[in-house]
Amino acid sequence: MGRVGSVERNTHESKVSVRVDLDGSGSVDVSTGIGFYDHMLAQLGKHGGFDLRVHTTGDLEVDAHHTVEDTALALGTAFAEALGDKAGLTRFGSAIVPLDEVLVQASVDLSGRPYVVHDEPTTIAPYIGPVYPTSLTRHIWESFGHTAKITLHVTVLRASRPGAQPDAHHVVEAQFKAVARALRQAVAVDPRNAGQVPSTKGVL
Repeated sequence: MGRVGSVERNTHESKVSVRVDLDGSGSVDVSTGIGFYDHMLAQLGKHGGFDLRVHTTGDLEVDAHHTVEDTALALGTAFAEALGDKAGLTRFGSAIVPLDEVLVQASVDLSGRPYVVHDEPTTIAPYIGPVYPTSLTRHIWESFGHTAKITLHVTVLRASRPGAQPDAHHVVEAQFKAVARALRQAVAVDPRNAGQVPSTKGVL
């Protein structure tokens, strides 16, 4: 059987359906009602090499917060389910990704211990498009990392040319691509582990 996680998360604020196949080909089917968020989740699937289906209906008449948060929580839960006992995996992954003038580093440990460190400039524009608040990017990584039970560090190493205003779209998109590539590396099967859990504890 493939490494697949599937989650339905329904509250008074949102209805979320997520399916992730870690051994997919990067096929994505994403609809959250927030165009920029859809674009970012598509980056996660494509560059992570995951088949990813995300369908969310949320209370966007209030704001984007519940939709974004609940989707990230469900995605992390599905990811943890797909990982299973983590036997034979590489466990660690790291990537440095450029997007024009922006440079982002992401590092991940499939540790079973949720911990997220996120550093990005505070000078980026408050919104991307009409709905997506850039302040939610950190919350996405925190929500995803918590339910996926991973350690995740995301650092914007360079946000703009000297003296220029950061392009918020580039800053956030580079983060999603970097996290995708780090996850792709971490979930890859390592034949040297011979089906063993990559930890001296024997469990992750």
